Amino acid sequence: MSEAAEQISKWAEEIEEYSSVDWERLPEIYLYMDQVLTYMNKQLSLFERNESTGLLTSSMINNYVKDGVLPRPEQKKYSREHLAMLMVICMLKQVLSIQDISSLLKTLLEDASKDEMYRRFCEAHSVALKEVGDRVRSTAGEGDAELTRLAIELSIEAAARRTAAERILSELAAEQEKAAKAEKGKAKKKKNKSNHTNRKSNRPAVIRGGFFHSHST
Repeated sequence: MSEAAEQISKWAEEIEEYSSVDWERLPEIYLYMDQVLTYMNKQLSLFERNESTGLLTSSMINNYVKDGVLPRPEQKKYSREHLAMLMVICMLKQVLSIQDISSLLKTLLEDASKDEMYRRFCEAHSVALKEVGDRVRSTAGEGDAELTRLAIELSIEAAARRTAAERILSELAAEQEKAAKAEKGKAKKKKNKSNHTNRKSNRPAVIRGGFFHSHST
């Protein structure tokens, strides 16, 4: 086995055993930006291409807050909820746009609390890593050529799954937007109807007879 294959096999074993930090084990105390970066990059180091490129920077976090993907910190301090959301964002941004991630998180949080959403994510993430890790580790002993073939297969699968995920999110977003417009149209129509009724009820009554009625001679 080549040195590269040995390193790949070792990494595959690590991701097979990897599991995201449980909700209960996330720091309870509020953290400042530098503490968040230290903590998060330590948790995500296994997914970095090399040690010099971290998956998270202060600029990224600020942009996530600005774009509404991440809640604003409280007095420049970040909570357990922020860390959980950042963990999800950092994993998903490898395949989805920030806009898609934002829409996805909003939809998920409509049906589950942040801790429940995070637990579901961690479970799915762990299953996916074990599957990939097993494929990589079993192929590492077959030589560099087979590893190259596996890399191509994984790339094709990743592209296909990304396309499917984007199409699903796009269609669902379009459907939600259509429903929102229809609901807005109904509300506007109802309001206009109400205003029309009010105008009719406030119209001065036409007096017939009396001094305003012509008398026949």
